[in-house]
Amino acid sequence: MLNPDICDRARLARDARFDGQFFIGVTSTGIYCRPICPVVPPKRQNVRYFPTAAAAAEAGFRPCLRCRPECAPGTPAWNGTSTTVRRGLRLIASGALDEGGVEMLAERLGVTSRHLRRLFHKHLGASPLAVAHTQRLHFAKRLIDDTHLPMSHIAIAAGYGSVRRFNDAFLKTYGRSPRELRRARRSNGARPAGNGAALTFRLPFREPFDWHALLAFFRPRATPGVEHVDGNSYRRVVSVDGRHGVLEVAPAEKAGFLVLTLHGARTESLFELIQRTRDVFDLDAPVAEIMDVLSRDPVLRRALDAHPGIRVPGAWSGFELTVRAVLGQQVSVKAATTLAGRVAARYGEPLALAADVPAAQGLTHAFPSPERLRRARFNGIGMVQSRADTIRRVAAAVLAGDLRFDGTQDADTLCRALCSIRGIGDWTAQYVAMRALRYPDAWPAGDLGLQKALDPPRRVPAAELAARAEQWRPWRAYAAMLLWSSLPGGGG
Repeated sequence: MLNPDICDRARLARDARFDGQFFIGVTSTGIYCRPICPVVPPKRQNVRYFPTAAAAAEAGFRPCLRCRPECAPGTPAWNGTSTTVRRGLRLIASGALDEGGVEMLAERLGVTSRHLRRLFHKHLGASPLAVAHTQRLHFAKRLIDDTHLPMSHIAIAAGYGSVRRFNDAFLKTYGRSPRELRRARRSNGARPAGNGAALTFRLPFREPFDWHALLAFFRPRATPGVEHVDGNSYRRVVSVDGRHGVLEVAPAEKAGFLVLTLHGARTESLFELIQRTRDVFDLDAPVAEIMDVLSRDPVLRRALDAHPGIRVPGAWSGFELTVRAVLGQQVSVKAATTLAGRVAARYGEPLALAADVPAAQGLTHAFPSPERLRRARFNGIGMVQSRADTIRRVAAAVLAGDLRFDGTQDADTLCRALCSIRGIGDWTAQYVAMRALRYPDAWPAGDLGLQKALDPPRRVPAAELAARAEQWRPWRAYAAMLLWSSLPGGGG
């Protein structure tokens, strides 16, 4: 539940740390805003507070054209919500309601549709359909303002079945057509991003944000030919619905944003690509809450001073991450990276993209699919037989539907499914849950690096470390990242 006194102080101070944490409905205008809206603050008696933009929209408020709620950092999916809601939000973000209704979504989550609606209203203040509608509307509004894309392409990218539905949604919500909104935005001096065949988007995030720590994690683990960290940017090959593309992520000139550049992406894949990028770089982490809990421990407080805004690096593909984690068992990070590059070069699909795309330099393959690795021999690449057998078993489990990374399995279920595969233990399972499912309380118990980092040079016994970690819940994954960051070369 939102505390009105705290929300009141935050909006009057226009405190950017609360941006995206709640939204303000103004009853005198019928508009909802971000806490940082530049307009004259409304009177307290004319204000209502909502936990999400969808809740404000469902209550009958329309988005503000000044502060643009669609540009607020995403509401943290796990902040105060149930496990079922978190999983539901992940599925909605990947377009689950475009493929079927709430009943199908509830079936995938293992609950009744009535119970799912009740959970969404309790935790988010809105129904699953309202969340999906607001998400789609906000995404389309950003494309209108920030790109040169034709309206017909935007309608497809945002998941509207037709341009007519797209126009009707905007007229109903904003009282203006999409074209009128674009003209108004341009007349105010806004200039859309674009670079020939490439599409560029600004991704807002919560500050502080330790971009350099993320790059330091990704750099030694970047799979040769698939990923590349160069200077201050991250690039990788992506494959969506059988089509290859290249994405590049780097800091924007304006504070509080990353710049995502996409090459070779289909219009209908934009929503998924952008959402997955947000997940990989953990842009929606509730930083203030995490720091408040972890800073109570003196060891983690010192680590936070060195790395404020720590994030948990996500994964583009749960299958790819699991393969990489298996390759990294009992070998160095450098050795695992070399093996991953050999696997990608032999079994991955060659990158099908114009050779003159600058961002593709050094990128040669998409990571191999489960179909390709299920019967792979892995001979002659330096991999021990037990690792090869485990990777084939992982691929078979994915193809059989026993192992899923799309949110239909919660963290505990995923870990049990992984540990049932011969060759995978709890450490690997927790590591995958941490990065592939973005489970904030994942804890790779027994990790030697964590035991060495807590009280160097002493190696802390696993039982003592586990007891200490109880006070870090529900953010133990972030605690692990902080402790690993204090080790030479990092951990994980």
